Amino acid sequence: MLDLNLIRNDAQKVADALAKKGCIVDFSELLSWDAERKTSKQNVESLKAQRNKVSAEIPKLKKAGQPVEHIFEEMRNLGEEISLCDKKVAELEEKINDFLLRLPNIPDPDLVGGEKENNVVIKMVGEKPNFDFKAKNHVDLCTSLGLIDYERGVKLSGGGFWLYRGLGARLEWALLNFFIDEHLNDGYEFILPPHQLGYNCGLGAGQFPKFSEEVYWLEGEEDRKKNRFMLPTAETALVNIYAGEIMDESMLPLKVFAYTPCYRKEAGSYRSEERGMIRGHQFNKVEMVQYAKPEESMVAFEELLNKAASLVEKLGLHFRVSKLAAGDCSASMARTYDIEVWIPSMGIYKEVSSVSNANDYQARRNNTRYRDSKTGKPQYVHTLNGSGLATSRVIPAIVEQYQNADGSVTVPEVLRKYLGGLEVIK
Repeated sequence: MLDLNLIRNDAQKVADALAKKGCIVDFSELLSWDAERKTSKQNVESLKAQRNKVSAEIPKLKKAGQPVEHIFEEMRNLGEEISLCDKKVAELEEKINDFLLRLPNIPDPDLVGGEKENNVVIKMVGEKPNFDFKAKNHVDLCTSLGLIDYERGVKLSGGGFWLYRGLGARLEWALLNFFIDEHLNDGYEFILPPHQLGYNCGLGAGQFPKFSEEVYWLEGEEDRKKNRFMLPTAETALVNIYAGEIMDESMLPLKVFAYTPCYRKEAGSYRSEERGMIRGHQFNKVEMVQYAKPEESMVAFEELLNKAASLVEKLGLHFRVSKLAAGDCSASMARTYDIEVWIPSMGIYKEVSSVSNANDYQARRNNTRYRDSKTGKPQYVHTLNGSGLATSRVIPAIVEQYQNADGSVTVPEVLRKYLGGLEVIK
């Protein structure tokens, strides 16, 4: 949620910043509601002061033996006016809050406007693999090696699902164990959150109300705010752990990570090149999150980015890092860098990690603060997240980049200890 004071102080500046994300907004109605709320609150305070003054007259009149019925009538009238004004204030606050909840985050000033076409590649790591044989795609490789059973995955659950088998399941588990070990070594706390979350978590993470149709709901359609949904990413849970709390400053920066499956509708048609595991309704991911003080926010961002990139580099995969344009960042994020791995059969790079900084946007929505030791006052934390990593595109990259002429796949060295020393999958 945006700070209303920013809009009050310079609405045009905020509107120009949001336009870089493709969000065209007119704040005139919001500011009108805000001014009306201020006036109504002042009226309420004035009426309450008047009621208190009138109330104070009652004992004096009684003591003097004078009638007080007209005073009670005046107080009843004042009470009715106060009630009406309070109701008006509540209605205006609901309008203002709903307006603010639907606005995306302001992009950081250094981000350019526009969509994917304005993303900038800032780093290339490793060399594209060159094959002196006819290379296969990951679907054919995983099928021939018995790693993934696509046909039976579809039979069980429909399109967008697959079934890990044998060494495929072990390779998936090896990746997850590798990621977990790396994060533990870096001092992050391991968390296993619930997979079913309440509406407040989607709201606090900035995914609701705008994107409430993109998740899987468990119960009826009547009242989404009372229902639970399957988490689309562990970030949705992790950034809400301290919702409504004031954290001790000594806890920051707080560094956590979680392993979960992710459940997403992935609306839209599947392109032929995205068959297999490239796009699915359920996939495994390890997610990193940091809570940081505002002045340490960018340091936390660089740490998360370097951690995610290090995982791909240690796997020996060719990849690149891209700085996203404002319009390609998600609604909740002020900045995002994507780590994109090379998929030879597709001839393109696919994102395996997004590292993002929400600044105080999520913290304002879920009221997560810390107490500043210097001022003693509560301040909003900054929340950051980064995939570390999602496996559904890492496995295609591994089998394609590490494939051999005989159809086998060499196991990345860092994964061998999790596979009993296995060096080649035949």
